[in-house]
Parts: sequence; C-alpha cells; structure tokens
Amino acid sequence: MSPSTQSFIVDAALFDMDGTLVDSIAAVEKAWGNVAEEIGQDPEYVIAATHGKRAIDNLRQFKPHLKPEEMEDAVSQFEQTILDFADEYGKKTSSYQSSIISSPATLTPTSSAPSSAPSSRRSSRTNSLFEQDAYDIKFRNQLAGFAIPESAIEEEAAMDGITEDIRAAWNAEHELVDRSVRILPGVRDMMDSIPKGRYAVATSGAKTYAYGAMSRVGITPPEVTITACDKRLKAGKPAPDPFILAAECLGYDPKRCVVWEDSPSGIRAGVASGAIVIAVCTSHTRDKIAHCGAHYIVENMESVKCDVQSDGRLKFTVTSDA
Repeated sequence: MSPSTQSFIVDAALFDMDGTLVDSIAAVEKAWGNVAEEIGQDPEYVIAATHGKRAIDNLRQFKPHLKPEEMEDAVSQFEQTILDFADEYGKKTSSYQSSIISSPATLTPTSSAPSSAPSSRRSSRTNSLFEQDAYDIKFRNQLAGFAIPESAIEEEAAMDGITEDIRAAWNAEHELVDRSVRILPGVRDMMDSIPKGRYAVATSGAKTYAYGAMSRVGITPPEVTITACDKRLKAGKPAPDPFILAAECLGYDPKRCVVWEDSPSGIRAGVASGAIVIAVCTSHTRDKIAHCGAHYIVENMESVKCDVQSDGRLKFTVTSDA
C-alpha cells in the first residue's frame, strides 16, 4: 500500500503518555508481572489485561481484597515500583563500574602502567558488553603494569582473586535488563512544535508514575496533565472521560482536538470522545490496533508534522498507510 498524505486542522492536541510519548513498557510489564506472581495468575494474562488502563482499576480487579481507604496508597506504591524497575539498570551498572574500578586500587602502578582505566570497557547503555574471555584478558594485561608489594599474597593468587571479582560483577551485570524510560521517536520535535496551552496529557498512570516517567526523559508535564488519580474523573480509559476533561481544561471542544494513542483501550477512548485519533504502532503491532477506530495509523510521531496557523490552531500533516 502506497503511503498517503492528509492534513487536518484542530484546536489542540491531547497526548496519552506511556507508549505514546515515552516507552516505559518494560518496567510496567515487570511490575504487573510481579503482581501476577503474587496473586498466582499467569503474568502474560495480567500484563495484557492491564495495558492502557488505570492502576486503580487494575488493582480493583486483581486485588479485590484491598479496601477503598487502602487504594490510594496501593496505587502510589505500585507506581513507585515501576519507576524503581526503570531506574534499576542505571543504578546497578554504575555500582558495578565503581566496584570494578576499586578492585585493583590496592595495587601500586609502575611507570609503564597503561593510562586507560578498567571502567572504559563499555558505555552505560549504547555499547554491548565485551565477551567475558576478552574482558578477563584485558584486565590481565592491565594488571601486568602493576607491581604488587612484597607484603601481598603471591602475585598469581592475587590476580586470580581480582579476576574472580571482575567475573562476578560481569555476570551480575550481564543478567540485568535495561528497563529505563525512553522518549519515543519524533516526540521531542512534535511537542516543541505545539505552543503551550494547545496541548495536554491524559494518561492512565497516576501522578507518581506519570510525572516521574516524563521527567526522566526531559519532558516537562504540561499545565493540563490529567492522571488516573484526578478526582474529577468518573471513569478511566476506555471511557472517554480523561480526554474530555483534558480538552475542557484547555478550553476546547474535544471534537476539535486530536488524540494521540497507542493502546486499544486508549484509542477507543479517543474515538468515543469525538476527537480525531492518531494511533502509533509503538507498543502494539498494526494488526492489534487496526480495528479500534483510529482515523490514522502511523509507525511513530516522525510520520506527522504540526504547523501553527495564524489563528493559533494546529495543522497536522500525516503520512500514513491507513
């Protein structure tokens, strides 16, 4: 199918957050997977059932024993676990780097010691880990430039001990999964192209998670950010309430807005609000969202451009296959 280009003009843009602006799906799924194990349910089922819905609604479903007065704290604690999982990789890799650097600290370098430090073996995210054997060889070569005091234990034994520490740290880091929050393609340019007061965020996440996730990728939550804990909401997605409330807070008719979404429940919420809906294939394959009613389906925000008109309205030009 050949790509088509279409344009439309609206008063404002309403963004979902997770899967639309940021990718924290791995951390979210890990958190819900833990809940599934806690209650003896299939993690795949729980993860699928909870996606795109408010934590409070999901906890009511899967933890019906929670009392109403306990729910607010339960939601906050759950969403903090998402952020903890998102931050885990960076914190632990930093810790491992520090421990590896400190391992040979008791050795005294000779004048021929190499200038590169052991921590230069990799970058924190973009570069893959070296193979373990090559990694050991590198450190053995570096250690060859150090002189061990006579008071130390035998040289070979000391070297083996250091290597074992290095190997243990390597193995621990190798097992880590990077669940860090990431900004999605095209998001920065899209948000920068829309004036303040012309866009809002309406998310199924509560405030702890929503603000935490956006801040981690450098997105400043807009003045109108509707979260799951907003007391004005009668229902969450797939009900249209979050998008309708967001539009009203901006001062616009939701029917004159565009909704950005990634999940089936969110797309249906946008359609029910009367807005034009652009679905992005960032968390679901096209076939999973093709029948949810979105007016446009694109791979990500890079397929859409926004131009501000002389009257302040927003012209969106979409290049899509649907």
